[in-house]
Amino acid sequence: MEIEIRQADPMDYVGDGLVLPTNSYGQMVEGLAARIKGEFGDSVEKEAILSAPIAVGAAVVTSGGSLSVSKVIHVPVVDHPGLRIGIENVRRATRAGLLAANHVQLESICIPGFGYGENGIPYDETARAIIDEIRAFKGSCPTRVVLADTDPTMVEAFKSQVEDR
Repeated sequence: MEIEIRQADPMDYVGDGLVLPTNSYGQMVEGLAARIKGEFGDSVEKEAILSAPIAVGAAVVTSGGSLSVSKVIHVPVVDHPGLRIGIENVRRATRAGLLAANHVQLESICIPGFGYGENGIPYDETARAIIDEIRAFKGSCPTRVVLADTDPTMVEAFKSQVEDR
């Protein structure tokens, strides 16, 4: 699987799918999810909520709405909005996103950094968890994963983890 790292806004990704960290209710109320809802409306959120509750470690695939992707893969990282994210939930959400992409045969997906910063997980641990799950994944799809984030420290953490292995 090809891994590409970009300092870019995941909302601008053009490809098959975007992995979107959210909560078990499917609500797009924090971080990247809230920005997407604010800019593109709530149609994608409404689709996700229809499948709620969504367990941490599971995923729901919806349309891409007005985004430049055909699908959004909603991966809960917490049960309730506002809770802190643990590193195991980063791993479980990444794995769920990859499994969902494989299930619906998405060739290229974007995974943002998540769980870092105010959520308390160090950047390098977040990057390691996401990249470990990508490297361990054995499905036929996706064939390409773009790790994109606007935070330069997260981007450097991704690069460091890829280069170290």
